[in-house]
Amino acid sequence: MKATAEKVEKNTVVLEVEVEPEKFSEAMNQAYRKIVKKVSIPGFRKGKAPRIILERYLGKQALYDEAVEIIIPDAYISAVEDTGIEPVAQPELEVIQLEEGKPVVFKAKVVVKPEVNLGQYTDLEIVNPGSEVADEEIQQEVERLRNRHAKLINLEEGTVEVGDLAAIDFEGKTDGIPFEGGTAGDYSLEIGSGSFIPGFEDQIVGMNINETRDINVTFPQDYGKEDLAGKEAVFTVTVKSIRRKELASLDDEFAKDVSEFDTLEELRADLANKLKQAAEEKAKAQIHRDVVSRVVENAQVEVPREMIDSRMEEMIRNMNQRLSGQGISLEKYLTYTNSNMDDLKERVRPDAEQSVLQSLVIDAVAKAENLTVGDEEISEEINRMGVEMKQDPEVVRKILEGQNQLEFIKESLLRDKAVQYLVYRAVLVEGTNQPEKE
Repeated sequence: MKATAEKVEKNTVVLEVEVEPEKFSEAMNQAYRKIVKKVSIPGFRKGKAPRIILERYLGKQALYDEAVEIIIPDAYISAVEDTGIEPVAQPELEVIQLEEGKPVVFKAKVVVKPEVNLGQYTDLEIVNPGSEVADEEIQQEVERLRNRHAKLINLEEGTVEVGDLAAIDFEGKTDGIPFEGGTAGDYSLEIGSGSFIPGFEDQIVGMNINETRDINVTFPQDYGKEDLAGKEAVFTVTVKSIRRKELASLDDEFAKDVSEFDTLEELRADLANKLKQAAEEKAKAQIHRDVVSRVVENAQVEVPREMIDSRMEEMIRNMNQRLSGQGISLEKYLTYTNSNMDDLKERVRPDAEQSVLQSLVIDAVAKAENLTVGDEEISEEINRMGVEMKQDPEVVRKILEGQNQLEFIKESLLRDKAVQYLVYRAVLVEGTNQPEKE
């Protein structure tokens, strides 16, 4: 087989492939054996008609068409490997010559992975956001823990305060007409949680048990239901009951009740350590994002539309899976958000384009620095996945192999390694140290 590649546009290549006559002859024989089993020809048992009779009965073109389906896919794959191109979309095929006794010649026009011109990607100055934890943050965490374990006391009398759990009946109207979803009874609302329309909870503060009040609010412009977005509404609200949190004293007994520690000091130290770890992870993630953003910004690449469309479809499939896990179909989601599939595609397109752009640039860095991922690293990742999934690593490997996902795992590990390299080569400023070299 012979194959040549000619670049005809910026990211488009035309392959011209020539397949030996002998291979085409074998493909014709395979086509005959496949078709003859499906055709009933008078005077012959099914599957037993000679090839010459089958050709007269159906026409030789039927065998040609089937032989093309047999020979071209494998020939195309071989041509891609031989020429070293990296297709990112399905090819447009054109058969140039198709005749027994002669080479099969076809052309394949295909969009390929674009070239990336890397700008500066090492020695970039990146601001380290730091990971120090202030005493105020520790105290806020203590207070959150304190609120989580607070006792709820039913009030016999009194008025609603911020932090209370109020059971309310309400009916909402716009232009004097009740609207769907605007009515509820014995609804438990934590005042100050911000879970209702802005201004709603503030106006309940100060209400007495069994008091009824009209509350005026305006729906946000970006409210999920388009027919209510930006509209004024009046809610008639009745407070049925009030439950108030009774906070425990901050002492050693509190620490014993809510944790495995014997003293409040030990509890504070543990919270401080966890906050420190979280802050370090957050800072590390921010540094990674900033480094990658700068490297992408410095690079030049024209992203093919086909790659963006493919990533966009992938994102929508992932979104569909997440929604299904919550018991919501994509169709229902689109109905709830008053949108359609075209709207959804336009919303995710910018993120899809940025995702593809980032992948291309990171891949180019890995190539420029000759970074590789070995079999041992892939095995380590599969072992990690096995622990996470509580599965035997060999079972995980077989699942991945069955789904043709091993190459994806390798690609992900290589990109992670490239990002680690970029962080390693970055210069952190603002008086902080460089990141630990991995």
